[in-house]
Amino acid sequence: MAISPNVTFVSGAVFTATQANQFPFGIVAKATSTTNYTLTTTMTATTGMSVTWTAIANRNYKITYYEPIVETTSAASGQTNLKIFQTNTAGNQITSTFLGNSAAVKILGTINAVSVNAFSAGSVTIIGAANTTSITGTPLLQRNLFFTSLLLVEDMGPA
Repeated sequence: MAISPNVTFVSGAVFTATQANQFPFGIVAKATSTTNYTLTTTMTATTGMSVTWTAIANRNYKITYYEPIVETTSAASGQTNLKIFQTNTAGNQITSTFLGNSAAVKILGTINAVSVNAFSAGSVTIIGAANTTSITGTPLLQRNLFFTSLLLVEDMGPA
């Protein structure tokens, strides 16, 4: 996967569409949520974490799923899992990450899952999902006006 940098700029020359298409296009899809989400032991799409955009073939897209405050279960060796899926939670898993504890104590943390992918041309739906290994202690994704979850897709340029 070679990256083709813009190296053909010449003073006074016309800026072409080919040159412009070598640059990233920026944000193509974004979802946020300020609503708390109570975790279950089933991998489920979290509140508000779904985006759809029209992908262009042969371009890289950076997907970021950010949860600002994650509470784990208070069960020993428990963990909270975050995953990014294509289409739905039964679709292709793009990436995953987790926050775990080793003692029977609830802990708080932040989780950020990031992946760079190329997709076929057409409509693409990305889902942010989560689960926990135990519901002991009511594990939660805490969100509010100041701590907002985010699912972001950015065009990074040619694949």
